[in-house]
Amino acid sequence: MANSKPNKKDVAAFIGEMISFRISLKLIHWSITGKGSYEAHISLDQAIDSLVDITDRLTETTFALDGTLDIVVPETAKPKDKIKHIEGFYKSVESKRKKLFPESFSQSIIDDAQEAIQQLLFRLKRLE
Repeated sequence: MANSKPNKKDVAAFIGEMISFRISLKLIHWSITGKGSYEAHISLDQAIDSLVDITDRLTETTFALDGTLDIVVPETAKPKDKIKHIEGFYKSVESKRKKLFPESFSQSIIDDAQEAIQQLLFRLKRLE
């Protein structure tokens, strides 16, 4: 049985969630104070910069394959627990990646996103 094409609405929602996640990281960045705050700021900025590029690559690749998507960015609030929030997003990406992006090159882009998220988690956990 051949793989069915992913639902464009689900793909658009996923990309919107990626954008919302980046925004949530910036909200965390702006609220960090105290010991290790400079290092946390730098780590968050590095992750955000990586995710901007990664999201752009994934979106443009998807547009090339499937045409324009109607991307909506969900309302984004500052997470109460940054580590749980970041880990939860990582798990969400892992659960959706193959269903929404069956092409190996799209999954490679998502690999880059997951790598950036894991590096951020490593850095933030070491500062706690």
